[in-house]
Amino acid sequence: MVGPKAIIHLGRLKANYDLVKQKVHGKQIMAVVKANGYGHGGIACAKALENHGCRFFAVFSFDEGVELRNAGIKSDILLLSRLDARRIDEAIDHGLILNISNKLDFTPLITYAKKIGTCPKVHLKVDTGMTRLGIDFDDAANLIQKLKDHPEIRCEGIYSHFATADEGDLSYARKQESRFNSILDFCAKEGVSFKYIHFSNSGAILNMDQSRYDIVRVGMLLYGAFPSNEVPMEIPFQPVMEFKAPVVSVRRVPAGTHVSYGGVYETKLDTHIGVIQCGFADGFPRAWYKDGYVSYQGKQFKIAGRVCMDQFMVDFGDTLPKKGDDVLMIGKDKLDTVRMETIADQIQSTPYVIATAIGGRTERIYQD
Repeated sequence: MVGPKAIIHLGRLKANYDLVKQKVHGKQIMAVVKANGYGHGGIACAKALENHGCRFFAVFSFDEGVELRNAGIKSDILLLSRLDARRIDEAIDHGLILNISNKLDFTPLITYAKKIGTCPKVHLKVDTGMTRLGIDFDDAANLIQKLKDHPEIRCEGIYSHFATADEGDLSYARKQESRFNSILDFCAKEGVSFKYIHFSNSGAILNMDQSRYDIVRVGMLLYGAFPSNEVPMEIPFQPVMEFKAPVVSVRRVPAGTHVSYGGVYETKLDTHIGVIQCGFADGFPRAWYKDGYVSYQGKQFKIAGRVCMDQFMVDFGDTLPKKGDDVLMIGKDKLDTVRMETIADQIQSTPYVIATAIGGRTERIYQD
């Protein structure tokens, strides 16, 4: 295929998993493989991690969970989306764990259990300050009592989600943590126990104490990118994806040549302009052109002008690239690294946005 390729290093994925495991002192890991494994391929990543010892996965949608089951994943799978009462039968058939995130979610589960005599496993999500999915903090005591009154609801876990755990100022995260811990204290007082307690994301793993929780939910760190530039970066996580595309045309142009839409890039010297067959339709971040670069044979060269839908141009100076050779756009190859975090910082985005956007005509190639 002539076009962009995402080389997925599954060996690096497993190495990153081991680093997370070490960081949380051997606690069980819930690997988040939603959104097609953050753009890396959900099935391939889940298979590699399951073979490496991971026994719990999280996805967002129901169909993502079914897809993993159909691909042969045997481990536990938690759905993070709002409970869909129409698909409770399917949840049981595929062994999927549902998410109670609203007080109205109790009724269909109780009704189903009374009618069928069984109920899928569930986790209870508490909103401690994200103001997204999750039962209201003020309703938590009453709803936990409801769990106690309805043992037919097979609630194995309780969890929440941090809003600011990847930031330098952790005061709001501490407030969320305090709220969640108060709920756990209430549960202990009422004799309500859970097999799984989790309150983490990549930022929380690096910034927050996980000692009270018995499973750690992690996404972006597994794929080798730090969630922000405000977290400790001492752990040597490796980029799992190597995003490359070929040089398809090269021409020598004089100084003063305008390049790409709007003519905003003007060559300062006589130079080689190469055309790369990848564009924003394939997930290459368009805003990166202002200060962006690619790597070719271990050297970095500036992007020349605005990224087009299908292609972009690079100023190679006196270097004459060979047509058909790949440039490294994002990730790590044998000669260089272009970190996703660097790009995200420059264009005021996040690694999450960049990773999940990579698609279009991109071919994924799995190694290791």
